[in-house]
Amino acid sequence: MPRVVAATGGFRGAATASEAALAVARGATVAGWACEQVPLSDGGEGFAEVFGGRARLSVVGGPLGLPLEVEWRLSGDGRTAAVESSLASGLDLVGGPEGNDAVRAGSGGTGQLVAAAVRAGARRVLVGVGPSASTDGGLGALEALEPHSRMHGVELVVGCDAMVGFVDSARLLAPDKGASPSEVALLSRRLERLVQLYRERFGVDVSVIGGAGAGGGLAGGLAALGASLAPGFEVVAEELDLAGTLEGADLVVTSEGVLDGEPLGVGGSSGAGVLGAVAAGVAGLGAELGVPVLVVAGDAAGPWADPEQRARALDERPSVDVEVLSERFGRARAVADPCGCVEEVVAGWIRRL
Repeated sequence: MPRVVAATGGFRGAATASEAALAVARGATVAGWACEQVPLSDGGEGFAEVFGGRARLSVVGGPLGLPLEVEWRLSGDGRTAAVESSLASGLDLVGGPEGNDAVRAGSGGTGQLVAAAVRAGARRVLVGVGPSASTDGGLGALEALEPHSRMHGVELVVGCDAMVGFVDSARLLAPDKGASPSEVALLSRRLERLVQLYRERFGVDVSVIGGAGAGGGLAGGLAALGASLAPGFEVVAEELDLAGTLEGADLVVTSEGVLDGEPLGVGGSSGAGVLGAVAAGVAGLGAELGVPVLVVAGDAAGPWADPEQRARALDERPSVDVEVLSERFGRARAVADPCGCVEEVVAGWIRRL
C-alpha cells in the first residue's frame, strides 16, 4: 500500500499541527493510502505538543506578571522535557501589540518552566522560542533559573523560530510587539548592555551567536547558560527523526498557515528565506530524499499570492506542489474549517496520481 507522511505545521488560531496531520491521514485513508503522522513546529506554536510524552502543568508568571497555568511535556523516562516559550512569554498572552508593554514585558515565565522541568528530574530540556511579548534579552528567564548551579549537568537545546542577532532583535522584532521608535532605541541599548553583562558573568558573547535574538533575546540569555541554538524546525526534525520517517515514502504532505517570502527553498533542511519554517524544512528534506512534497497552505502572500509567479517558481521545483485553501475554498471556509479542506485536498490529490 502506498504511504504518505503527514509532516504538518499548524494553521495559527485555526488548527494545530496534530489536527492538520489527522486531517491528512483521513484524506489518505479515503484514497486508499496508509499515513504516518508527524506533526511539526518551527519553535513557536505547538513546539512542546509535537514531542508527545506526559503533559505537565505549572503556574508561572506571564509576560506582564500575571499568573498563568502552562502545559509542558516530559518524556516517558522522565529525562527529556519540552517547553514552549510562547505559552509562558508569548505576545498573544497580552492581547497582541495593543495590549503589551514592550519595555516591561519579561521572559521570566519561560525560565520558570525550565526550572519546573529540572525539578521534575529532566536532564535535557528542549525550549521552543517563538513569538514573545518581551525584548528583555532573556534576563527574566535567567533570574527565574537562579541559582544557576541547578543547571549543571542539564543540556539545554533551544529551537528558534527566527535566526536573528541578539541586539538586532530590538530593531527587527520589537515594533511588532508594540514598541515605539523611542522604545526600540531604549531596548537596543538594554540589549547592548546585556551583551557586556553576559560576557563578563558567563564568558559567552551572545552578539556572535546566530539566533540569539529569537524571542527578544531569550534564546541568547539561555545561550549564556550554555544552551545550544538552532532553527526550531531542525531541532524538531532531528528529535523526531523526520528523515528516517520519510525514507521510502511515496509522498509527504506538509502545511503552513501562510506562505510568504521564499519558504520553499530546497537548499537544505531549513529551507531558504524564513529559517525554520515548517513548509520550507519539509520541502528541503523531501528534495534531498527524493520524496514528492505537497504543501497545503491556508493562504499565500508576497510572490506566492500570484498564481502565475507561483507556477513559475514551482517549475524550478518539480518535486513540490502547492495548494492554497483560501483560493480553492474561499477565505471564509479556509479559516472556519481548515481540517475539512485539508482532508478534501489530500484525498483528491492522491486520487489524481
